[in-house]
Amino acid sequence: MIRAVIFDWGGTLTPWRTMDFRAGWRAYAELRHAGDARRAAELADALAAADIARWTGIREDARAFTVADVLADAAAEHHDDEHAHALAAYRDYWVAATHTDPEAAPMLRALREQGLRLGILSSTMWPGEWHDDWLRRDGVLDLFDGRTWSSDLPYTKPHPTAFRAAMESVGVEDPAACVFVGDRPYDDISGAKSVGMRAVLVPHSEIPVDQQVPVDVTPDAVIQRLAELPDVVRGW
Repeated sequence: MIRAVIFDWGGTLTPWRTMDFRAGWRAYAELRHAGDARRAAELADALAAADIARWTGIREDARAFTVADVLADAAAEHHDDEHAHALAAYRDYWVAATHTDPEAAPMLRALREQGLRLGILSSTMWPGEWHDDWLRRDGVLDLFDGRTWSSDLPYTKPHPTAFRAAMESVGVEDPAACVFVGDRPYDDISGAKSVGMRAVLVPHSEIPVDQQVPVDVTPDAVIQRLAELPDVVRGW
């Protein structure tokens, strides 16, 4: 009997939008070193390289990381007033990619009406409060019983501890009673099935090549729209 549905965030609850992550770091660096184009360009390049290295590293050990880790890897000072303003510019750049799918709220309410507990498990380096702000903006924050951000964890998807943390957040111990919904075959589908969850694939994201991992896994269901999910889960 299914008791909980846990969602990936980016590319699942939020429609995939291809963004130039380097532009986000340029926005940061140009405020961090306002008036010094050379230093700003050097910092932006270093941050982009550190960002790529951290995401690529997940393929090997699923080690979670934070914005602060990327800044430290790039040897970027981040304990002064300039950093705070620069980080706000970085965050503002990414807002365009944070909007919740319009089908999410009615879908989530339909699942709650089925008596299911709802959660999020996202691989993210961003602070949880950023995500909560965006979910609150879109009127869906209170529809979740638990929200798990890898920036608060030692490991991220597909590591089993990340999925167990998400299960704990919604108060369900049995993975066979949980469904995970995500857009990535390796991180989401194989990770969820490896701990005993059912897994639903939403196959619309253009996953960066350096984050792809070939994996032989078959989801329990594939949906093209979030609105399809309540009927799929009801059938289980």
